Amino acid sequence: MSKIEVDEIVPRSGNNLTVGSSGQTIIVPAGATFNASNSTFTLPDGTVTAAKIASSLDLSGKTVTLPASAVTAHVTPFDDNKIVNDISTLALRQASDGNRGAYSTNSQSVDVFQDATGIDTTTNTLRDANEYISTVGVGTETLYQTSSLDINYITAINMNYQSDKIIDGSVSNDWAMYVTGPSNYTNGFEYDITSDPNFGSNFTVTKVSWHNFNTAARFRYYRVPLFSNGSYSYANITPEDSSSQSDSITLEANNTNNWNTAVFTTPIKGAKFKILFDSFYNNGNTNAGLSEIRFSGIPQALNPTGNFTGTTITAPSSVSEMGAIITYQDFSGTNALNTDIVLQLSADGGSNYSTATLTALPDFSTGIKMAKVNDLAVTAGTQLKYKISFANQASGTKEARIRGVALQY
Repeated sequence: MSKIEVDEIVPRSGNNLTVGSSGQTIIVPAGATFNASNSTFTLPDGTVTAAKIASSLDLSGKTVTLPASAVTAHVTPFDDNKIVNDISTLALRQASDGNRGAYSTNSQSVDVFQDATGIDTTTNTLRDANEYISTVGVGTETLYQTSSLDINYITAINMNYQSDKIIDGSVSNDWAMYVTGPSNYTNGFEYDITSDPNFGSNFTVTKVSWHNFNTAARFRYYRVPLFSNGSYSYANITPEDSSSQSDSITLEANNTNNWNTAVFTTPIKGAKFKILFDSFYNNGNTNAGLSEIRFSGIPQALNPTGNFTGTTITAPSSVSEMGAIITYQDFSGTNALNTDIVLQLSADGGSNYSTATLTALPDFSTGIKMAKVNDLAVTAGTQLKYKISFANQASGTKEARIRGVALQY
């Protein structure tokens, strides 16, 4: 074996130096050091095996980069949608129970339509004072005869009262209410339009009428108080018949009239009203009575389609996925999610909407349904909105009422 002693070996030409031939082994003797600390030393793939690595490695101060596939394959993904949906449901319930107006946090906004502050635009839709939104519109003036009324919403005021007579449709079979010597507008009756589901808070009253019962005495002066903002006040009325008018709020019934009708100078929307009497025509005794009541008004009309949007919410950072929970009521018929009720979400102020696929959840409460969408991809932005559209709405057949929206972001 020959031995070469030199201080440096460099290629004669080019940049490559070959030591040994294929299949041969270059041996570094024990005790010698192979120093390549200032150089790049490339090992062939697969030559460093687990057996050649120390049982523990100190990588403190080092950065180790692993491919994502090497990590996710060993990690169970965490889905927080159930938690987020529960939080939204709880927020909707708290807002409903507490009659709260619309509000926002860093991750959601909630509106149960206690007022209109959380509503931006409406098209053929209307917020009802009973805290829902539907495609209710305005119809034409209609006379509602006694058979259309409900005695459960009629209250006698200091009057003898036969409730089965007041709306039985007959003006001559018997008295429904009477009082001896009415005075000082302390006798009469009340009708609660707002609470009667046949009319509701969006019904507009234009006229009210009462029919004299054929007793010896007849009511003479009458007024119509209206309930608004927690108290009653007299409405401005004019006579439709031959009655005379004492002032802007007092009518004098004609002694020979059967029906006496007061016309509201300004039609009244969704109110309780009273008719109160003072004095009487004494035609032989003092028992003044009436047999029937009725009124005219403009009913709700259901638009077949419509939509509304929520006010814009500014997110603390850019959003590219959104979710929502809605509560709704099938007031009549059954509304199909994603057909009769359609939800769209936007993160760029409504310039671009993504259409959600709503999935039913367990009922929010008796008669109130609930649906959700999670992780809907939207055009990224910080200006968040929702849009709800209605289709196929028809009075008495299919009417959806949106009760609440919790927007998730």
